[in-house]
Amino acid sequence: MKRAIMKSVSGVSAPAKKTSSVKTKKATGIKSLKKQYVKSNNICKVTFRLPKDAAQNAEMVTIVGDFNNWNLTENKMKQLKNGDFTLTLDLPCSREYRFRYLIDANRWENDWFADKYLPNDFGADDSVVVV
Repeated sequence: MKRAIMKSVSGVSAPAKKTSSVKTKKATGIKSLKKQYVKSNNICKVTFRLPKDAAQNAEMVTIVGDFNNWNLTENKMKQLKNGDFTLTLDLPCSREYRFRYLIDANRWENDWFADKYLPNDFGADDSVVVV
C-alpha cells in the first residue's frame, strides 16, 4: 500500500493518508504519473497529476524536486476544470527523481501514485519517479 504524507513548510506533519493505489486508480480511472519515452532523445515525458482530493481547494500548486534543484516557483502546475493540477516535464532517462507538490506555497503533498518513497532530511518522505 502506498501512502501520502502531508507536511507544512513549518515542519509540522499532518496525519499520513493511506490509500490502495489499485483501488484508487480503478475508481478514478486516472494515474498520477504518466510516462512517455522518447527514444531518439533518451528522455521521458512525465505528466504529473495532483488529484483534486489531494489539492484540497488549492489556488496554486508547484512541483518541486531534483529536476529543478528544489526551486519552489519554477514549475507551476495547470489547474484543470475538474480541479486536478497537471504538468508535463521532459526528464533524462535512466534516473530516479525525488519530488513533492507544494500547495499554495505552504503545504507539502506527496504523489499518491509515486513509483516509490524515500525518507528526506525533514522527517517526511519524498515521492520518487523512476524513468
